[in-house]
Amino acid sequence: MTTTPNSDVNDTVFVLVHGAWHGSWQWAATQRALTGLGAASLAVDMPGHGFDVPLPSGYLLPGQPALLTEKSQLAAVTMDDCADAVLDTLRRVRRYGRVVLVSHSAGGGPASLAAERAPELVDRIVYLSAFVPAGRPRFFDYLSTSENATARGQGLNLGDPEALGAVRINPLSPDPAYVEELRQTHYHDTPVDRFDRWRSALSPDLPLAIPTTPITLTAARWGRIPRTFLRCAQDRALAPAAQDLMIAEADRAMPGEPFTVHTLPSSHSPFAARPRELAEALVR
Repeated sequence: MTTTPNSDVNDTVFVLVHGAWHGSWQWAATQRALTGLGAASLAVDMPGHGFDVPLPSGYLLPGQPALLTEKSQLAAVTMDDCADAVLDTLRRVRRYGRVVLVSHSAGGGPASLAAERAPELVDRIVYLSAFVPAGRPRFFDYLSTSENATARGQGLNLGDPEALGAVRINPLSPDPAYVEELRQTHYHDTPVDRFDRWRSALSPDLPLAIPTTPITLTAARWGRIPRTFLRCAQDRALAPAAQDLMIAEADRAMPGEPFTVHTLPSSHSPFAARPRELAEALVR
């Protein structure tokens, strides 16, 4: 992909919201590429993510004791907590001429709620294979659709999410088959010799509120913000058909500002496999 950046990119700041089990670190290579294109950026760590997150007590111990049963220390994290973290960042960067809010995967929920609550802080919202709650209110509502039936990774979740208060995975699993399924689901186009570094930085717990809390969007607020969807054509975690369903249902529900859609030839994690292409798509 080659692209000519927008003329106002030098007065643009991109606010980057990560997806499940990731953190602000996931955007580092993309941020370097954005800087090279003349754009500023700031990545958010949502509550329950990033390098300050508490881990299950046995996660780093031999045998990982109680990993299947220990209640998550993040069980009390709410969707409001996560949206507030996004809003705090948006307020701090509003001095820029143009603020673009970018979310990935499960981060689409908090980003959408933040934009609904303060649309005056956002000049464009971008969804990178991310949850759009305009048609259906919960991320789980789309993950369970027939359009997403081809998605991989169902066997990655550990324990009972309701009891744990989190959707838990095991990025440090000693099981080669589990690790390979994690790679095939989220990072299949990332060079194999770099995948271990990516998975070692993942957090095991996604607060359950993020995929399960219903979000209500309105045409007068979220619906007035210009929006872009970056489809990931080789996505094995959120099938392209499910991405297309979210786009179509959002445009039907809020027709005033229909999605501009671009497609990346990418897995669910283009920030790992092709950050330069991702940055170029963002500044188009």
